[in-house]
Formats: sequence, structure tokens, C-alpha cells
Amino acid sequence: SQLKAAGVPSTEGTNLIKTLQDPVKVRTWTIAGLPTDSVSIENGIIVSKARRWPLAIDPQGQANKWIKNMEEANRLKVLKLTDGDYLRVLENAVQFGLPVLLENVGEELDPSLEPLLLKQLFKNGHSLCIKLGDSVVEYNDAFRFYITTVLRNPHYLPETAVKVTLLNFMITQEGLSDQLLGVVVAQEMPELEEQRQQLVVSSAENKRRLKEIEDQILYVLSSSQGNILEDASAVQILSEAKKVSDDITSKQAVAEETQAKID
Repeated sequence: SQLKAAGVPSTEGTNLIKTLQDPVKVRTWTIAGLPTDSVSIENGIIVSKARRWPLAIDPQGQANKWIKNMEEANRLKVLKLTDGDYLRVLENAVQFGLPVLLENVGEELDPSLEPLLLKQLFKNGHSLCIKLGDSVVEYNDAFRFYITTVLRNPHYLPETAVKVTLLNFMITQEGLSDQLLGVVVAQEMPELEEQRQQLVVSSAENKRRLKEIEDQILYVLSSSQGNILEDASAVQILSEAKKVSDDITSKQAVAEETQAKID
């Protein structure tokens, strides 16, 4: 209302999810175990977009489960601060671009993590490097770092909070209702729950293919020289893309209708 009064153009009903979400990514996250309530989806978006590494308050282990499933194929390393060789494993992960989950941390973090949390990178010849403990290792841009705590109400000092992206993954009423529904349906009507899970996977695949088709169309339009109607290959690609897109859109509409009936 203040924007309207000031004459500033704005979109009605905008929020974090509508503005920043990638539907294909969100579907992939939910398949990996991220709850489907709005708070959890917002947390997932922040994890993927934030410049600082995430520290998740996760007493029910939801973030832990999601991260492990999501990064399993990427050779995720799971560490605790009490592990004797955790710093050596961390150094290898940074060097080779492997994801790392540091779980069950307390209210204080190891000071040796500070260069990593602050991303204190420096050039050494043609390589980006970082100092961890007494070692200098090459930094791989593919490296990802996740931190979780099972503490329900941790009190992090300001100097710790500013080094991470602090996220609350405590279960919400909406998320709990969705999970309980899944448990009840799985017990009472296992065929229906299996159908629901298959719909989630197929819906994610449909949206991924639609995104690929959109990218292909944009590429053809941007790379075509002169009048596009005279470019036979471009016209053929666009007509095929249109057919596939219409087919996927109709399948997606049926899948979403079925999903609504199941829910």
C-alpha cells in the first residue's frame, strides 16, 4: 500500500518463493527429503543462493537427511568436530571440490574454520588457495560446506552469526501435517502413497524437460541469422519443441490434478 501511495510499480503478492524459486530444483529437493512447507522451501532457496555457508538449527534432523540425500551422488563427506582427522578430510574436500556436512556442532565453532567461513581466498600463482590450520590448499569452486546443530535454541555470539547463514529447520505445523499424512497414507493405502511418490518424480522430470525446451527455443531464436521463417532447421526445431512442450504441459496438468486428489 505504501508503494502504491508513492506511485512505485510493484507486483502483488510477491514473496521469496515466487521471486527466487526454480521449480525444477525445488522438486529435486523434495524428492531428496526436504519438507514441502513454505518455511522449508524458503530455507532451501537461501541455502542455494546465500554467499555464506549455511548453519542449520536442526533438532529433528530434517536438514541433515535432506543434505545427505541431495549430495550423496557427489561423494558427500560427513564430519563431526570430535573426529580426529576432520581437518585433514576437510582439506581434501576443499581441494577436490567435494561437499562436506559438519554435523552436531555446539554454540562455538572451531577457530580453524574461520578462513573457510569467511572465504579468505588468495592467489598463489594461477590458483586460488586457502589456509586451513597450518596447511595451504588449493580451493576448488565446486566445494560446498553445510553445518548443522541439533540444539533446539542455540545462542550464537554475533561474531559467529555474521560468518554463517543461520537457518531454522525446526519442523513447522504445516510440515508435520504433510509428513504425518504421508505416514498414514503409506500405512493405510500403500498403493496411493507409491502413486504419490511417482507423481513427485514424474512432475520434477516434466518441469526439467520444459526448462530444457525453453532454453533450446531461446538459443535458436538468438542464434538465427536473418529472417527466422527462412531458416528451415530453426523452424523444424521450434515446431518439434512446440509439440513436445504441449505434450509435457498436458501430462503435467494431469499429474497436478491427480496430486490434488491424493492430497
